Amino acid sequence: MNEFLQRLKQRKLVQWTLAYVAAAFALLQGVDIVAQRFGWPEQTMRFVIIALSVGFFVTLVLAWYHGERGAQRVTGTELLILALLLALGGGFLWHFAGGSPKPESSPAPLARNTSPNPFAISDKSIAVLPFDNLSEDKANAYFAEGIQDEILTRLAKVADLKVISRTSTQRFKSAPADLREIAKQLGVMNILEGSVQKANDQVRVNVQLINAMTDAHLWADTYDRKLTDIFAVETEIAKAIAESLQAKLTGSEKNAIAKVPTSNPEAYELYLKGRFFWNKRTGADLRKSIEYFKQAIAKDPSYALAYAGLADSYLLLPNYGSTSSKEALPPARAAAKKALELDDSLAEAHASLGLLATIELDLDRATSELQRAVQLKPNYATAHHWFALSLMTLGRLDSAIAEGKRALELDPLSLIINADFSWMYLCARRYDEAEAQARKTLEMDPRFFLAHYYLGAALQLKGYLTEAIAEFQKASELNNDPYSLAALGQAYARIGQQEEAKKILARLNKEAKSRHAAPYAMALINLGLGEKEHAIDELERAYAEGETNYLFVVKVDPLLDELRGQPRFEALVQKIVEPKADSNP
Repeated sequence: MNEFLQRLKQRKLVQWTLAYVAAAFALLQGVDIVAQRFGWPEQTMRFVIIALSVGFFVTLVLAWYHGERGAQRVTGTELLILALLLALGGGFLWHFAGGSPKPESSPAPLARNTSPNPFAISDKSIAVLPFDNLSEDKANAYFAEGIQDEILTRLAKVADLKVISRTSTQRFKSAPADLREIAKQLGVMNILEGSVQKANDQVRVNVQLINAMTDAHLWADTYDRKLTDIFAVETEIAKAIAESLQAKLTGSEKNAIAKVPTSNPEAYELYLKGRFFWNKRTGADLRKSIEYFKQAIAKDPSYALAYAGLADSYLLLPNYGSTSSKEALPPARAAAKKALELDDSLAEAHASLGLLATIELDLDRATSELQRAVQLKPNYATAHHWFALSLMTLGRLDSAIAEGKRALELDPLSLIINADFSWMYLCARRYDEAEAQARKTLEMDPRFFLAHYYLGAALQLKGYLTEAIAEFQKASELNNDPYSLAALGQAYARIGQQEEAKKILARLNKEAKSRHAAPYAMALINLGLGEKEHAIDELERAYAEGETNYLFVVKVDPLLDELRGQPRFEALVQKIVEPKADSNP
Protein backbone atom coordinates (compact mmCIF):
# COMPACT_ATOMS: atom_id res chain seq x y z
CA MET A 1 0.00 0.00 0.00
CA ASN A 2 2.91 2.35 0.79
CA GLU A 3 4.34 1.63 -2.66
CA PHE A 4 0.92 2.31 -4.23
CA LEU A 5 0.61 5.65 -2.44
CA GLN A 6 4.11 6.57 -3.60
CA ARG A 7 3.11 5.89 -7.19
CA LEU A 8 0.03 8.12 -6.79
CA LYS A 9 2.37 10.89 -5.71
CA GLN A 10 4.78 10.23 -8.63
CA ARG A 11 1.98 10.51 -11.18
CA LYS A 12 0.64 13.78 -9.63
CA LEU A 13 -2.88 12.39 -9.17
CA VAL A 14 -3.57 14.85 -6.33
CA GLN A 15 -2.79 17.81 -8.61
CA TRP A 16 -4.90 16.32 -11.40
CA THR A 17 -7.79 15.79 -8.96
CA LEU A 18 -7.71 19.34 -7.59
CA ALA A 19 -7.53 20.85 -11.07
CA TYR A 20 -10.45 18.75 -12.30
CA VAL A 21 -12.62 19.54 -9.24
CA ALA A 22 -11.98 23.29 -9.67
CA ALA A 23 -12.85 23.18 -13.37
CA ALA A 24 -15.97 21.06 -12.74
CA PHE A 25 -17.17 23.46 -10.02
CA ALA A 26 -16.80 26.44 -12.33
CA LEU A 27 -18.65 24.61 -15.11
CA LEU A 28 -21.53 23.68 -12.77
CA GLN A 29 -21.90 27.31 -11.66
CA GLY A 30 -22.06 28.47 -15.26
CA VAL A 31 -24.59 25.82 -16.30
CA ASP A 32 -26.78 26.65 -13.27
CA ILE A 33 -26.90 30.37 -14.18
CA VAL A 34 -27.72 29.63 -17.84
CA ALA A 35 -30.34 27.01 -16.88
CA GLN A 36 -32.17 29.48 -14.63
CA ARG A 37 -32.06 32.25 -17.23
CA PHE A 38 -33.48 30.08 -20.05
CA GLY A 39 -35.73 27.88 -17.94
CA TRP A 40 -33.94 24.58 -18.72
CA PRO A 41 -35.47 21.49 -17.04
CA GLU A 42 -34.05 20.02 -13.82
CA GLN A 43 -32.75 16.99 -15.75
CA THR A 44 -30.10 19.22 -17.36
CA MET A 45 -28.16 19.53 -14.11
CA ARG A 46 -28.43 15.79 -13.48
CA PHE A 47 -26.92 15.01 -16.88
CA VAL A 48 -24.07 17.49 -16.29
CA ILE A 49 -23.28 16.04 -12.83
CA ILE A 50 -23.29 12.47 -14.16
CA ALA A 51 -21.07 13.42 -17.12
CA LEU A 52 -18.61 15.19 -14.81
CA SER A 53 -18.60 12.16 -12.48
CA VAL A 54 -17.69 9.81 -15.31
CA GLY A 55 -15.14 12.31 -16.60
CA PHE A 56 -13.52 12.47 -13.16
CA PHE A 57 -12.63 8.76 -13.17
CA VAL A 58 -11.56 8.82 -16.81
CA THR A 59 -9.21 11.67 -15.85
CA LEU A 60 -7.75 9.59 -12.99
CA VAL A 61 -7.03 6.67 -15.32
CA LEU A 62 -5.42 8.92 -17.91
CA ALA A 63 -3.35 10.60 -15.24
CA TRP A 64 -2.16 7.20 -14.01
CA TYR A 65 -0.98 5.99 -17.41
CA HIS A 66 0.47 9.32 -18.54
CA GLY A 67 2.29 10.22 -15.32
CA GLU A 68 5.96 10.88 -14.86
CA ARG A 69 8.37 9.33 -17.35
CA GLY A 70 10.02 6.29 -16.02
CA ALA A 71 7.14 5.34 -13.76
CA GLN A 72 6.75 1.62 -13.27
CA ARG A 73 4.04 -0.30 -15.08
CA VAL A 74 0.89 -0.89 -13.13
CA THR A 75 0.59 -4.23 -11.34
CA GLY A 76 -2.45 -6.51 -11.15
CA THR A 77 -3.05 -5.53 -7.54
CA GLU A 78 -3.01 -1.86 -8.46
CA LEU A 79 -5.51 -2.44 -11.28
CA LEU A 80 -7.83 -4.18 -8.79
CA ILE A 81 -7.62 -1.25 -6.34
CA LEU A 82 -8.36 1.23 -9.16
CA ALA A 83 -11.34 -0.82 -10.31
CA LEU A 84 -12.79 -0.90 -6.79
CA LEU A 85 -12.33 2.86 -6.42
CA LEU A 86 -14.05 3.45 -9.76
CA ALA A 87 -17.01 1.24 -8.79
CA LEU A 88 -17.48 2.73 -5.32
CA GLY A 89 -17.00 6.35 -6.40
CA GLY A 90 -19.23 5.99 -9.44
CA GLY A 91 -22.01 4.40 -7.40
CA PHE A 92 -21.83 7.12 -4.75
CA LEU A 93 -21.93 9.98 -7.25
CA TRP A 94 -24.71 8.31 -9.27
CA HIS A 95 -26.78 8.17 -6.06
CA PHE A 96 -25.86 11.79 -5.20
CA ALA A 97 -26.95 12.95 -8.67
CA GLY A 98 -30.39 11.47 -8.11
CA GLY A 99 -30.15 8.33 -10.22
CA SER A 100 -31.26 8.17 -13.81
CA PRO A 101 -33.11 11.25 -15.04
CA LYS A 102 -36.88 11.09 -15.23
CA PRO A 103 -38.35 11.07 -18.72
CA GLU A 104 -39.35 14.46 -20.14
CA SER A 105 -42.98 13.38 -20.31
CA SER A 106 -43.27 13.20 -16.51
CA PRO A 107 -45.26 16.21 -15.24
CA ALA A 108 -43.39 18.60 -13.00
CA PRO A 109 -44.61 18.29 -9.40
CA LEU A 110 -45.44 22.01 -9.37
CA ALA A 111 -47.87 21.76 -12.27
CA ARG A 112 -50.79 20.51 -10.17
CA ASN A 113 -51.97 21.86 -6.86
CA THR A 114 -51.95 18.52 -5.05
CA SER A 115 -50.02 19.84 -2.05
CA PRO A 116 -51.79 21.02 1.11
CA ASN A 117 -49.59 24.11 0.97
CA PRO A 118 -51.95 27.01 0.15
CA PHE A 119 -49.17 28.78 -1.74
CA ALA A 120 -48.54 25.85 -4.13
CA ILE A 121 -48.97 26.89 -7.76
CA SER A 122 -52.13 25.59 -9.41
CA ASP A 123 -52.44 25.00 -13.14
CA LYS A 124 -55.75 26.92 -12.92
CA SER A 125 -54.11 30.08 -11.62
CA ILE A 126 -53.76 33.28 -13.63
CA ALA A 127 -52.55 36.87 -13.42
CA VAL A 128 -53.85 39.50 -15.84
CA LEU A 129 -51.01 41.95 -16.44
CA PRO A 130 -51.62 45.62 -17.30
CA PHE A 131 -52.50 46.04 -20.95
CA ASP A 132 -50.39 48.24 -23.23
CA ASN A 133 -52.12 51.41 -24.36
CA LEU A 134 -51.42 51.64 -28.11
CA SER A 135 -53.81 54.53 -28.66
CA GLU A 136 -52.42 57.76 -30.11
CA ASP A 137 -54.09 59.62 -27.24
CA LYS A 138 -52.08 58.56 -24.19
CA ALA A 139 -54.91 59.81 -21.99
CA ASN A 140 -56.62 56.53 -22.91
CA ALA A 141 -54.34 54.70 -20.47
CA TYR A 142 -57.26 54.50 -18.04
CA PHE A 143 -59.29 52.79 -20.76
CA ALA A 144 -56.63 50.12 -21.21
CA GLU A 145 -56.61 49.64 -17.43
CA GLY A 146 -60.38 49.32 -17.53
CA ILE A 147 -60.24 46.46 -20.05
CA GLN A 148 -57.70 44.64 -17.88
CA ASP A 149 -59.72 45.24 -14.72
CA GLU A 150 -63.02 44.06 -16.18
CA ILE A 151 -61.51 40.82 -17.50
CA LEU A 152 -59.93 40.23 -14.11
CA THR A 153 -63.20 41.01 -12.29
CA ARG A 154 -65.09 38.51 -14.41
CA LEU A 155 -62.49 35.78 -13.88
CA ALA A 156 -62.48 36.45 -10.13
CA LYS A 157 -66.07 35.20 -9.93
CA VAL A 158 -65.04 31.67 -11.01
CA ALA A 159 -64.44 29.52 -7.93
CA ASP A 160 -62.41 26.95 -9.88
CA LEU A 161 -59.77 29.57 -10.74
CA LYS A 162 -57.16 31.37 -8.68
CA VAL A 163 -57.01 34.97 -9.93
CA ILE A 164 -54.49 37.53 -8.67
CA SER A 165 -55.88 40.94 -7.72
CA ARG A 166 -55.19 44.06 -9.72
CA THR A 167 -53.24 45.79 -6.96
CA SER A 168 -50.53 43.13 -7.31
CA THR A 169 -50.49 42.86 -11.11
CA GLN A 170 -50.26 46.65 -11.58
CA ARG A 171 -46.60 46.47 -10.61
CA PHE A 172 -45.77 44.75 -13.90
CA LYS A 173 -46.04 46.18 -17.37
CA SER A 174 -47.43 44.08 -20.20
CA ALA A 175 -44.96 41.96 -22.20
CA PRO A 176 -42.25 41.93 -19.49
CA ALA A 177 -38.86 40.35 -20.05
CA ASP A 178 -39.20 37.46 -17.61
CA LEU A 179 -42.72 36.06 -17.33
CA ARG A 180 -41.53 33.04 -15.39
CA GLU A 181 -40.10 35.16 -12.58
CA ILE A 182 -43.22 37.35 -12.42
CA ALA A 183 -45.42 34.24 -12.28
CA LYS A 184 -43.34 32.93 -9.36
CA GLN A 185 -43.70 36.23 -7.49
CA LEU A 186 -47.46 36.18 -7.98
CA GLY A 187 -47.85 32.44 -7.38
CA VAL A 188 -49.52 31.59 -10.70
CA MET A 189 -49.01 29.23 -13.61
CA ASN A 190 -50.50 31.37 -16.37
CA ILE A 191 -50.21 34.97 -17.54
CA LEU A 192 -52.64 36.97 -19.69
CA GLU A 193 -51.08 39.94 -21.46
CA GLY A 194 -52.46 42.21 -24.13
CA SER A 195 -52.87 45.62 -25.68
CA VAL A 196 -55.68 48.07 -26.36
CA GLN A 197 -55.98 50.58 -29.19
CA LYS A 198 -58.85 53.07 -29.15
CA ALA A 199 -59.74 55.56 -31.89
CA ASN A 200 -63.03 57.44 -31.62
CA ASP A 201 -65.67 54.73 -31.13
CA GLN A 202 -63.52 51.87 -32.45
CA VAL A 203 -61.54 49.56 -30.17
CA ARG A 204 -58.99 46.84 -30.94
CA VAL A 205 -58.02 44.41 -28.17
CA ASN A 206 -55.17 41.90 -28.57
CA VAL A 207 -54.74 39.19 -25.92
CA GLN A 208 -52.62 36.10 -25.43
CA LEU A 209 -52.65 33.49 -22.70
CA ILE A 210 -49.24 32.02 -21.80
CA ASN A 211 -48.12 29.22 -19.52
CA ALA A 212 -45.33 31.14 -17.81
CA MET A 213 -43.56 28.01 -16.60
CA THR A 214 -43.15 26.50 -20.08
CA ASP A 215 -43.55 29.66 -22.21
CA ALA A 216 -46.26 27.81 -24.17
CA HIS A 217 -48.90 30.00 -25.84
CA LEU A 218 -52.24 28.51 -24.86
CA TRP A 219 -54.57 30.89 -26.68
CA ALA A 220 -54.60 34.26 -28.45
CA ASP A 221 -57.11 36.43 -30.28
CA THR A 222 -57.79 39.92 -31.66
CA TYR A 223 -61.10 41.75 -31.26
CA ASP A 224 -62.17 44.73 -33.41
CA ARG A 225 -65.38 46.18 -32.00
CA LYS A 226 -67.41 49.30 -31.41
CA LEU A 227 -66.90 51.03 -28.06
CA THR A 228 -70.43 50.10 -27.03
CA ASP A 229 -69.56 46.38 -27.41
CA ILE A 230 -66.52 46.47 -25.14
CA PHE A 231 -68.14 44.66 -22.20
CA ALA A 232 -69.20 41.84 -24.53
CA VAL A 233 -65.56 41.52 -25.62
CA GLU A 234 -64.43 41.27 -22.00
CA THR A 235 -67.01 38.53 -21.39
CA GLU A 236 -65.82 36.57 -24.46
CA ILE A 237 -62.20 36.83 -23.32
CA ALA A 238 -63.02 35.68 -19.78
CA LYS A 239 -64.97 32.67 -21.09
CA ALA A 240 -62.17 31.74 -23.51
CA ILE A 241 -59.62 31.86 -20.69
CA ALA A 242 -61.77 29.71 -18.40
CA GLU A 243 -62.19 27.19 -21.22
CA SER A 244 -58.45 27.15 -22.00
CA LEU A 245 -57.63 26.48 -18.33
CA GLN A 246 -60.41 23.84 -18.15
CA ALA A 247 -62.14 25.66 -15.30
CA LYS A 248 -65.62 24.45 -14.38
CA LEU A 249 -68.29 27.16 -14.61
CA THR A 250 -71.59 27.00 -12.75
CA GLY A 251 -74.71 28.58 -14.22
CA SER A 252 -74.56 31.49 -11.80
CA GLU A 253 -70.88 32.06 -12.63
CA LYS A 254 -71.69 32.19 -16.36
CA ASN A 255 -74.34 34.82 -15.63
CA ALA A 256 -71.96 36.79 -13.41
CA ILE A 257 -69.26 36.82 -16.10
CA ALA A 258 -71.74 38.16 -18.67
CA LYS A 259 -73.08 40.96 -16.44
CA VAL A 260 -72.45 44.54 -17.64
CA PRO A 261 -71.56 46.88 -14.71
CA THR A 262 -72.38 50.11 -16.55
CA SER A 263 -73.24 51.23 -20.05
CA ASN A 264 -71.48 54.54 -19.55
CA PRO A 265 -67.72 54.45 -20.33
CA GLU A 266 -67.14 57.82 -18.67
CA ALA A 267 -68.65 56.54 -15.45
CA TYR A 268 -66.44 53.48 -15.65
CA GLU A 269 -63.27 55.56 -16.10
CA LEU A 270 -64.23 57.71 -13.09
CA TYR A 271 -64.82 54.54 -11.06
CA LEU A 272 -61.32 53.31 -11.96
CA LYS A 273 -59.80 56.58 -10.79
CA GLY A 274 -61.74 56.28 -7.53
CA ARG A 275 -60.37 52.80 -6.85
CA PHE A 276 -56.86 53.95 -7.74
CA PHE A 277 -56.88 56.61 -5.01
CA TRP A 278 -58.77 54.36 -2.57
CA ASN A 279 -55.94 51.83 -2.71
CA LYS A 280 -53.40 54.47 -1.60
CA ARG A 281 -54.87 54.47 1.94
CA THR A 282 -54.20 58.05 3.03
CA GLY A 283 -56.70 60.63 4.19
CA ALA A 284 -56.10 62.96 1.22
CA ASP A 285 -56.34 60.15 -1.32
CA LEU A 286 -59.54 58.77 0.21
CA ARG A 287 -61.17 62.17 -0.17
CA LYS A 288 -60.12 62.20 -3.83
CA SER A 289 -61.64 58.74 -4.29
CA ILE A 290 -64.94 59.96 -2.82
CA GLU A 291 -65.11 62.75 -5.39
CA TYR A 292 -64.40 60.37 -8.28
CA PHE A 293 -67.02 57.86 -7.12
CA LYS A 294 -69.58 60.65 -6.76
CA GLN A 295 -68.81 61.80 -10.31
CA ALA A 296 -69.22 58.23 -11.59
CA ILE A 297 -72.62 58.01 -9.89
CA ALA A 298 -73.63 61.33 -11.41
CA LYS A 299 -72.83 59.90 -14.87
CA ASP A 300 -74.71 56.65 -14.14
CA PRO A 301 -77.04 56.69 -11.08
CA SER A 302 -77.60 52.92 -11.45
CA TYR A 303 -73.89 52.06 -11.20
CA ALA A 304 -73.87 49.70 -8.19
CA LEU A 305 -70.08 49.27 -8.09
CA ALA A 306 -69.58 53.03 -7.79
CA TYR A 307 -71.88 53.10 -4.73
CA ALA A 308 -69.86 50.24 -3.19
CA GLY A 309 -66.64 52.16 -3.85
CA LEU A 310 -68.13 55.26 -2.25
CA ALA A 311 -69.09 53.23 0.83
CA ASP A 312 -65.59 51.78 1.10
CA SER A 313 -64.00 55.22 0.97
CA TYR A 314 -66.16 56.59 3.77
CA LEU A 315 -65.53 53.47 5.84
CA LEU A 316 -61.77 53.99 5.77
CA LEU A 317 -61.84 57.70 6.56
CA PRO A 318 -61.89 57.22 10.38
CA ASN A 319 -58.75 55.06 10.17
CA TYR A 320 -56.75 57.21 7.79
CA GLY A 321 -58.38 60.61 7.58
CA SER A 322 -58.97 61.73 11.18
CA THR A 323 -62.73 61.68 10.58
CA SER A 324 -65.18 60.71 13.31
CA SER A 325 -67.19 57.51 12.95
CA LYS A 326 -70.40 59.53 13.46
CA GLU A 327 -69.49 61.62 10.42
CA ALA A 328 -68.28 58.82 8.14
CA LEU A 329 -70.66 55.92 8.83
CA PRO A 330 -74.06 57.38 7.76
CA PRO A 331 -72.99 58.12 4.14
CA ALA A 332 -71.14 54.77 4.04
CA ARG A 333 -74.29 52.95 5.15
CA ALA A 334 -76.48 54.78 2.61
CA ALA A 335 -74.07 54.02 -0.26
CA ALA A 336 -73.71 50.31 0.63
CA LYS A 337 -77.47 49.82 0.93
CA LYS A 338 -78.03 51.59 -2.40
CA ALA A 339 -75.49 49.30 -4.05
CA LEU A 340 -77.36 46.21 -2.80
CA GLU A 341 -80.72 47.67 -3.87
CA LEU A 342 -79.30 47.92 -7.37
CA ASP A 343 -77.58 44.52 -7.31
CA ASP A 344 -78.05 42.08 -4.42
CA SER A 345 -75.46 39.72 -5.92
CA LEU A 346 -72.66 42.31 -5.79
CA ALA A 347 -69.85 40.90 -3.66
CA GLU A 348 -68.25 44.32 -3.20
CA ALA A 349 -71.44 45.69 -1.60
CA HIS A 350 -71.73 42.76 0.81
CA ALA A 351 -68.07 43.28 1.74
CA SER A 352 -68.76 46.97 2.38
CA LEU A 353 -71.66 46.10 4.68
CA GLY A 354 -69.44 43.58 6.43
CA LEU A 355 -66.79 46.20 7.17
CA LEU A 356 -69.52 48.64 8.23
CA ALA A 357 -70.93 46.07 10.65
CA THR A 358 -67.41 45.52 12.05
CA ILE A 359 -66.97 49.22 12.77
CA GLU A 360 -70.49 49.40 14.24
CA LEU A 361 -69.54 46.50 16.55
CA ASP A 362 -72.14 44.15 15.05
CA LEU A 363 -69.44 41.52 14.70
CA ASP A 364 -71.59 38.45 13.96
CA ARG A 365 -73.38 40.27 11.17
CA ALA A 366 -70.00 41.39 9.85
CA THR A 367 -68.85 37.78 9.59
CA SER A 368 -72.09 36.79 7.83
CA GLU A 369 -71.86 39.58 5.23
CA LEU A 370 -68.19 38.92 4.50
CA GLN A 371 -68.79 35.19 4.12
CA ARG A 372 -71.46 36.05 1.56
CA ALA A 373 -69.01 38.30 -0.30
CA VAL A 374 -66.44 35.50 -0.46
CA GLN A 375 -69.09 33.08 -1.77
CA LEU A 376 -70.18 35.49 -4.51
CA LYS A 377 -66.64 36.34 -5.59
CA PRO A 378 -64.17 33.68 -4.39
CA ASN A 379 -61.14 35.55 -5.75
CA TYR A 380 -62.04 38.92 -4.19
CA ALA A 381 -58.95 39.51 -2.03
CA THR A 382 -60.45 42.48 -0.18
CA ALA A 383 -63.38 40.34 1.01
CA HIS A 384 -60.98 37.70 2.34
CA HIS A 385 -58.91 40.47 3.95
CA TRP A 386 -61.85 42.03 5.78
CA PHE A 387 -63.24 38.60 6.66
CA ALA A 388 -59.90 37.84 8.33
CA LEU A 389 -60.15 41.07 10.34
CA SER A 390 -63.71 40.26 11.44
CA LEU A 391 -62.58 36.83 12.65
CA MET A 392 -59.69 38.50 14.48
CA THR A 393 -62.02 40.86 16.36
CA LEU A 394 -63.91 37.84 17.70
CA GLY A 395 -60.70 36.23 18.93
CA ARG A 396 -60.77 33.47 16.28
CA LEU A 397 -57.12 34.10 15.57
CA ASP A 398 -56.11 30.84 13.85
CA SER A 399 -59.02 31.20 11.41
CA ALA A 400 -58.17 34.87 10.90
CA ILE A 401 -54.57 34.07 9.99
CA ALA A 402 -55.70 31.31 7.60
CA GLU A 403 -58.09 33.73 5.89
CA GLY A 404 -55.36 36.39 5.82
CA LYS A 405 -53.07 33.94 4.04
CA ARG A 406 -55.78 33.39 1.42
CA ALA A 407 -56.05 37.16 0.89
CA LEU A 408 -52.26 37.34 0.48
CA GLU A 409 -52.31 34.45 -1.95
CA LEU A 410 -54.79 36.36 -4.13
CA ASP A 411 -53.06 39.75 -3.76
CA PRO A 412 -49.44 39.07 -2.73
CA LEU A 413 -48.17 42.60 -3.42
CA SER A 414 -50.99 44.53 -1.73
CA LEU A 415 -49.52 46.89 0.86
CA ILE A 416 -52.59 46.97 3.09
CA ILE A 417 -53.12 43.20 3.11
CA ASN A 418 -49.45 42.61 3.87
CA ALA A 419 -49.52 45.24 6.64
CA ASP A 420 -52.74 44.01 8.25
CA PHE A 421 -51.34 40.48 8.22
CA SER A 422 -48.74 41.84 10.66
CA TRP A 423 -51.65 43.13 12.79
CA MET A 424 -53.14 39.63 12.92
CA TYR A 425 -49.84 38.23 14.17
CA LEU A 426 -49.69 41.01 16.79
CA CYS A 427 -53.15 40.12 18.10
CA ALA A 428 -52.14 36.45 18.19
CA ARG A 429 -49.11 37.47 20.33
CA ARG A 430 -46.76 36.14 17.63
CA TYR A 431 -44.52 39.18 17.81
CA ASP A 432 -41.51 37.86 15.86
CA GLU A 433 -43.75 37.01 12.91
CA ALA A 434 -45.51 40.37 13.23
CA GLU A 435 -42.18 42.17 13.07
CA ALA A 436 -41.02 40.14 10.06
CA GLN A 437 -44.28 40.77 8.21
CA ALA A 438 -44.13 44.53 8.88
CA ARG A 439 -40.55 44.67 7.63
CA LYS A 440 -41.54 42.73 4.52
CA THR A 441 -44.24 45.32 3.82
CA LEU A 442 -41.75 48.17 4.24
CA GLU A 443 -39.44 46.51 1.72
CA MET A 444 -42.29 46.90 -0.76
CA ASP A 445 -42.89 50.56 0.15
CA PRO A 446 -40.81 52.23 2.91
CA ARG A 447 -43.27 55.15 3.01
CA PHE A 448 -46.35 53.12 3.94
CA PHE A 449 -47.16 54.59 7.36
CA LEU A 450 -49.28 51.69 8.63
CA ALA A 451 -46.39 49.22 8.30
CA HIS A 452 -44.26 51.58 10.42
CA TYR A 453 -47.07 51.67 13.01
CA TYR A 454 -47.30 47.86 13.20
CA LEU A 455 -43.53 47.50 13.28
CA GLY A 456 -43.42 49.99 16.16
CA ALA A 457 -46.06 47.99 18.03
CA ALA A 458 -44.16 44.72 17.51
CA LEU A 459 -40.88 46.26 18.70
CA GLN A 460 -42.56 47.83 21.75
CA LEU A 461 -44.20 44.54 22.72
CA LYS A 462 -40.82 42.82 22.39
CA GLY A 463 -39.23 45.40 24.69
CA TYR A 464 -37.32 47.48 22.11
CA LEU A 465 -38.82 50.84 23.05
CA THR A 466 -36.19 53.10 21.50
CA GLU A 467 -36.61 51.41 18.12
CA ALA A 468 -40.41 51.45 18.53
CA ILE A 469 -40.40 55.21 19.12
CA ALA A 470 -38.54 55.75 15.83
CA GLU A 471 -41.17 53.73 13.94
CA PHE A 472 -44.11 55.53 15.56
CA GLN A 473 -42.49 58.87 14.75
CA LYS A 474 -42.16 57.83 11.11
CA ALA A 475 -45.78 56.69 10.97
CA SER A 476 -46.97 59.97 12.45
CA GLU A 477 -44.86 62.04 10.05
CA LEU A 478 -46.18 60.14 7.04
CA ASN A 479 -49.91 60.27 7.86
CA ASN A 480 -50.48 62.70 10.77
CA ASP A 481 -53.24 60.54 12.28
CA PRO A 482 -54.16 60.49 15.99
CA TYR A 483 -53.47 56.76 16.42
CA SER A 484 -49.83 56.92 15.32
CA LEU A 485 -49.33 59.99 17.51
CA ALA A 486 -51.00 58.27 20.47
CA ALA A 487 -48.85 55.16 20.06
CA LEU A 488 -45.79 57.41 20.06
CA GLY A 489 -47.00 59.02 23.30
CA GLN A 490 -47.58 55.62 24.91
CA ALA A 491 -44.08 54.47 23.94
CA TYR A 492 -42.54 57.66 25.36
CA ALA A 493 -44.35 57.07 28.65
CA ARG A 494 -43.19 53.44 28.84
CA ILE A 495 -39.55 54.37 28.29
CA GLY A 496 -39.77 56.93 31.11
CA GLN A 497 -40.11 60.12 29.07
CA GLN A 498 -43.29 61.19 30.83
CA GLU A 499 -43.05 64.83 29.80
CA GLU A 500 -42.89 63.93 26.10
CA ALA A 501 -45.95 61.72 26.52
CA LYS A 502 -47.85 64.49 28.31
CA LYS A 503 -46.98 66.94 25.53
CA ILE A 504 -48.55 64.60 22.98
CA LEU A 505 -51.62 64.16 25.17
CA ALA A 506 -51.96 67.96 25.43
CA ARG A 507 -51.51 68.26 21.67
CA LEU A 508 -54.31 65.77 20.98
CA ASN A 509 -56.59 67.53 23.47
CA LYS A 510 -55.90 70.84 21.74
CA GLU A 511 -56.45 69.40 18.25
CA ALA A 512 -59.73 67.86 19.41
CA LYS A 513 -61.19 71.37 19.37
CA SER A 514 -60.60 71.72 15.62
CA ARG A 515 -60.53 68.11 14.43
CA HIS A 516 -61.59 64.67 15.59
CA ALA A 517 -59.44 63.13 18.33
CA ALA A 518 -60.35 59.47 18.75
CA PRO A 519 -61.08 58.30 22.31
CA TYR A 520 -59.27 55.04 21.56
CA ALA A 521 -56.10 57.04 20.86
CA MET A 522 -56.52 58.97 24.11
CA ALA A 523 -56.89 55.68 25.96
CA LEU A 524 -53.53 54.46 24.63
CA ILE A 525 -51.65 57.46 26.01
CA ASN A 526 -53.41 57.33 29.38
CA LEU A 527 -52.57 53.66 29.68
CA GLY A 528 -48.90 54.38 28.95
CA LEU A 529 -48.93 57.00 31.70
CA GLY A 530 -50.31 54.44 34.15
CA GLU A 531 -53.78 56.04 34.24
CA LYS A 532 -55.78 52.82 33.81
CA GLU A 533 -59.08 54.27 35.04
CA HIS A 534 -58.78 57.23 32.67
CA ALA A 535 -57.99 54.83 29.82
CA ILE A 536 -61.16 52.85 30.56
CA ASP A 537 -63.09 56.15 30.79
CA GLU A 538 -62.03 56.99 27.24
CA LEU A 539 -62.98 53.54 25.92
CA GLU A 540 -66.39 53.72 27.59
CA ARG A 541 -66.88 57.21 26.15
CA ALA A 542 -66.07 55.90 22.68
CA TYR A 543 -68.68 53.16 23.07
CA ALA A 544 -71.34 55.52 24.48
CA GLU A 545 -70.82 58.16 21.76
CA GLY A 546 -70.58 55.72 18.86
CA GLU A 547 -66.92 56.54 18.18
CA THR A 548 -66.27 52.88 17.48
CA ASN A 549 -63.23 53.09 15.24
CA TYR A 550 -60.59 50.64 16.52
CA LEU A 551 -62.93 49.78 19.40
CA PHE A 552 -63.91 46.61 17.54
CA VAL A 553 -60.45 45.15 18.24
CA VAL A 554 -60.63 45.71 22.02
CA LYS A 555 -60.94 41.96 22.72
CA VAL A 556 -57.56 41.12 21.18
CA ASP A 557 -55.44 44.29 21.01
CA PRO A 558 -52.15 43.55 22.87
CA LEU A 559 -51.62 47.27 23.53
CA LEU A 560 -54.53 47.04 25.99
CA ASP A 561 -53.32 43.94 27.84
CA GLU A 562 -52.68 45.86 31.06
CA LEU A 563 -56.43 46.45 31.34
CA ARG A 564 -57.40 42.80 31.13
CA GLY A 565 -58.91 41.54 34.35
CA GLN A 566 -60.25 44.99 35.27
CA PRO A 567 -64.03 44.54 35.86
CA ARG A 568 -65.06 47.70 34.00
CA PHE A 569 -62.87 46.80 31.02
CA GLU A 570 -64.07 43.19 30.86
CA ALA A 571 -67.69 44.36 31.02
CA LEU A 572 -67.03 46.67 28.06
CA VAL A 573 -65.40 43.87 26.08
CA GLN A 574 -68.44 41.69 26.67
CA LYS A 575 -70.78 44.41 25.39
CA ILE A 576 -68.73 44.80 22.23
CA VAL A 577 -68.29 41.15 21.25
CA GLU A 578 -71.65 39.70 22.33
CA PRO A 579 -74.09 38.97 19.46
CA LYS A 580 -76.52 41.78 18.70
CA ALA A 581 -80.24 41.03 18.85
CA ASP A 582 -80.89 42.44 15.39
CA SER A 583 -77.96 40.74 13.66
CA ASN A 584 -78.64 38.83 10.50
CA PRO A 585 -78.36 35.04 10.88
